[in-house]
Amino acid sequence: MKNLYRRYRPVKLEDVVGQPQVTEPLAKSLELKKIGHAYLFIGPRGTGKTSVARIFAHEVNGFNYELEDDYVDIIEIDGASNRGIDNIRELREKAAIAPTSGKYKIYIIDEVHMLTKEAFNALLKTLEEPPAHVIFIMATTDAYKVPVTITSRAQTYTFKLADSKTMFGHLRTIADQEKIKIADEALNIIVKRGGGSFRDSLSLLDQISTLSDQEITKELVISVMGLPEGEKIAELLTEYTTGNIAKIATLLKDLLSNGIKPETLAEEMISTIIAEPKPNLLTLLARLPEVKAPFAEAKLLVALACSPSVTSGAHVPEQSDRKMSSEKDVVTTPSTNKNTTAAPSADFDWNTFTSKVQSMNDAVYSQLVKTSHELLGGVLHIYPERKIVKTILSRDNNKRLLSEAAGGNTKITIHEFGETPSQVPKDDVLDKISGIMGGEVRNDGGGNPFEE
Repeated sequence: MKNLYRRYRPVKLEDVVGQPQVTEPLAKSLELKKIGHAYLFIGPRGTGKTSVARIFAHEVNGFNYELEDDYVDIIEIDGASNRGIDNIRELREKAAIAPTSGKYKIYIIDEVHMLTKEAFNALLKTLEEPPAHVIFIMATTDAYKVPVTITSRAQTYTFKLADSKTMFGHLRTIADQEKIKIADEALNIIVKRGGGSFRDSLSLLDQISTLSDQEITKELVISVMGLPEGEKIAELLTEYTTGNIAKIATLLKDLLSNGIKPETLAEEMISTIIAEPKPNLLTLLARLPEVKAPFAEAKLLVALACSPSVTSGAHVPEQSDRKMSSEKDVVTTPSTNKNTTAAPSADFDWNTFTSKVQSMNDAVYSQLVKTSHELLGGVLHIYPERKIVKTILSRDNNKRLLSEAAGGNTKITIHEFGETPSQVPKDDVLDKISGIMGGEVRNDGGGNPFEE
């Protein structure tokens, strides 16, 4: 039996769900018989690029489209496995041959961004002077990797991830037709986990449909998919903002020991923060996308433990420091987030500083945004995220530019790559958590980082 996403793949443009910005112009071009020689479909995976390409190819030639049909005038090519110049040369030679049964010979090149530079150059020659009977439909998830010389010679259509309402309605219709008994709350979880991808969402529904002959509940879906409860995610975020390392460690240990993957926890926290962003969570939001193999557990641990408000094992300024700067003067944020208010003092503002650097030298600014920073006692400490950033910013002329942008009253210290802000002592945090858990925190990428 076919999977749901294959069974419910559209066979006509009007059957395509959630992409009117693509299907309506294509339908109009068919109606007016104004067909281009090259099309570029861009967008995330699972949004229907290949399906629409196939439908359009069949309708241009007047072929009846069935999912398993095979017409010699419609040629599908996988750009990932046919990416060399020899493959494109062969394509060009065959493209010169007239179509067999249709008006056009249509090449659908999936993942076109995978072609080599030489292959793109060979394809470009055909796009510049295409045979009248040839149409190219190229699809990609990474449009920025396609040379502008190619995109400029193609009609570009952008596919979007489906919004929650559209996806829910689509899945509910299919579930009812398939007689899948599933509660709305459970279906909403599938919508959320599908991330707007029709293929991913239908694959999840297919998987979930086998769980029970009775109504599939929210609790059953959460259990089977290994998802954390929303209350646990909210609790983790609350403890992060308060900096309670002991509580963070306990919560993580419980969640990971129940089989929930660190990547899943990170995804859930990202979704929660984006749905209701708060300034004190933006630093965490910047770290969470890095929670992936290798060392996913360790990365999640550090992301949550390195809170700006750590109450256990945090750096506490000496009394002499406090005389020079108030608590509000000491702020650590990733400088890439322009919406975060950084280092709010009477004499210095990070956003104003970076804007001035950008106006003076855009190249220096492009390196400055790859740093973290903190202001302590009138000294601006800059922590490069890469060695090359340290090298560039430390050049005499660039240091003078930074000093001038800071107004001349703020001393600037550029730290070595690998150093961390004093308020986020990572090694100390890990040692503290290790002590709380009564064992060594593992960072070898295998197993639970809280295991002894």
